[in-house]
Amino acid sequence: MSVLQTLQERSNNTCELCISTEDLKQYTIPPSLNENVSNDVLVCKSCLDQIEEHEDMDPNHWRCLNDSMWSEHKAVQIMAWRMLQRLRNEGWPKDLLDMMYLDDEAMALARATGEDKDESEKIIHRDINGVILENGDHVVLVKDLKVKGSSMVAKQGTAVRNIRVDYENDKFIEGKVGAQQIVIITEYVKKI
Repeated sequence: MSVLQTLQERSNNTCELCISTEDLKQYTIPPSLNENVSNDVLVCKSCLDQIEEHEDMDPNHWRCLNDSMWSEHKAVQIMAWRMLQRLRNEGWPKDLLDMMYLDDEAMALARATGEDKDESEKIIHRDINGVILENGDHVVLVKDLKVKGSSMVAKQGTAVRNIRVDYENDKFIEGKVGAQQIVIITEYVKKI
């Protein structure tokens, strides 16, 4: 059974955050790189657009977190915590956060993206031109790079798709060059 099928069965074909049944998609919670049931949630388009910040946050839409934060699935709990953190200035999310409990491992993963930090404290990744890099962006290498631990050389002009940022260091991103997952220094890439 695929990850998507397992998520559909687990959620009874509803969004695991807001219980919508329309336009459901699988979402891998960052910084996870691999799709699997423990790292993924099934969400509707409205939730996904707000999670990925393609759409402004609608605080009333997220009142559903009052229920979903109690899910038995850690991935759902982590996403609920992150969205409540984004909305914490609204007032009511602060009360829910005070009630919520995540074990140490889940809390470490929940905090990995810095949702609980103020904008001034967040780590911002920038390419060689100063353009902000985010998860899922595509970049191109601006010089040949030797890959440590292998004989491979990543050539200038190589496209690296769907990067992941390192939430602890603003100089590092991860991406695949060929079949190899590597860490790349941001000063050697340009956003496409």
